[in-house]
Amino acid sequence: MVQILAIESSCDETAAAVVAAPADIRSSVVASQIATHGKYGGVVPELASREHLRAIVPVVREAMTKARAGWADLAAVAVTSGPGLVGSLLVGMTYAKAICAVRGLPLIGVNHIEGHIHAVLLEARADGAEVELPALALVASGGHTHLFEVLPGMHYRLLGKTRDDAAGEAYDKVAKLLGFGYPGGPILDLLAPHGDPDGLRLTLSKMKGNTLDFSFSGLKTAMLRWSRIEDMTGEILARRALQKLHPRPSVEQWLSVTPQRTLDAIAAFQNVVVEELLTRAARAAEACDSRSVIISGGVACNAGLRREARSGRLHCPVYFPTPGLSTDNAAMIAAAALPRFERGEFDDLTLRASANLALA
Repeated sequence: MVQILAIESSCDETAAAVVAAPADIRSSVVASQIATHGKYGGVVPELASREHLRAIVPVVREAMTKARAGWADLAAVAVTSGPGLVGSLLVGMTYAKAICAVRGLPLIGVNHIEGHIHAVLLEARADGAEVELPALALVASGGHTHLFEVLPGMHYRLLGKTRDDAAGEAYDKVAKLLGFGYPGGPILDLLAPHGDPDGLRLTLSKMKGNTLDFSFSGLKTAMLRWSRIEDMTGEILARRALQKLHPRPSVEQWLSVTPQRTLDAIAAFQNVVVEELLTRAARAAEACDSRSVIISGGVACNAGLRREARSGRLHCPVYFPTPGLSTDNAAMIAAAALPRFERGEFDDLTLRASANLALA
C-alpha cells in the first residue's frame, strides 16, 4: 500500500496529512492562525512564518499518529513548493527535506493550485466516481482566482486569472471595511440571504483583452464608496463591540447589529462576485467543450456560489470539494503527489520555494 505524508504551509495554515492510494485519507490535520492574524485584519507574513515554526512538528506528529503510520510505512513525502508566502513555504519545505534526508524517502514538490484541483478528484475517486476530462477548473480562494482547462494526463492550460484582487481577498477586504473582522468572507455569505441583491446597484466588470480574466478591485472600491456615503461609523462600532463580547457571533447576533441597507449591500456584493465567477466559467467550459466543471479553493465553501453553480447554468456536471478540503489542507497536496509518485517523478533536496509558481 502506497502511503504519502504531505505538508502544506503556503499561507497561514500549517497542515499535514497521510493519504493512501488511490483515495484513502488516513489523517488530515490543520492548525489555523486566525487568532494570530485576526487582530491585524489580514495575514502578516512574518507572523505566519513564526507560527508555522511553532506548529509544524506537532502537526506532522499528530497526522502520523492519527494515521497509525510509522516512517517505514511511508513511500514518499510531498510538500507545497509554491505559490504562496516564501517564508511560510520555506518552513514546510525545510521540514519535509529533513524528513526525506534522515529517512531516505523521495521528495515530491507540489503546486498549491494543482492541489486544490486534486482535492475534488480525490473525493470523487473515494466515492467511486471519476471526473470526466477534459474539465474546466475554477480555483477561487483568498490568494487565487484562476480558470484552467484540465486535459487528460493532468495537463493544464491557463484560460483566465484575476488581474488584481482574488475573489476571497475581495470578500475579506469588504467584510473588514464593513466592520465584520477577519476572515469575514464566511460571515458575508451567511448574511447575504437576508438582503435584497437589487437593493444596491453594482455593475459587472468589463474586461479588455482576455475576456476570461477577472477583476474585483472595482467592486471593492464601489463598496468602499457606498460605505463612506452611508456613514457606517455607528454600526461598525456596534459590530466590533459584539465581537469583543462574542468571539464567534451567531447569525442572529450579526443581524441584530446590521441594518437592512447593509444586508442589501452584502447581498448585492455576493450576487456580483458569484455572477463574475460563473459567467466566465460557463463561457470557458463552452469554448473548451468541457465534460465537467471543478470548483475548488476556499471560495468553493460559499453557499451562494454552490447553489448557483448547481442550477444548471454550466450545462455539465459540477464538482465541489467538501468544506474541509476546500480551504488549505495537506490531503489535497498528497492527492496531487500520488500520480507523480506512480510516474516516478521526484525532486531532490535542491527544490526551491517559489512565491509565484505557475501551474500552466
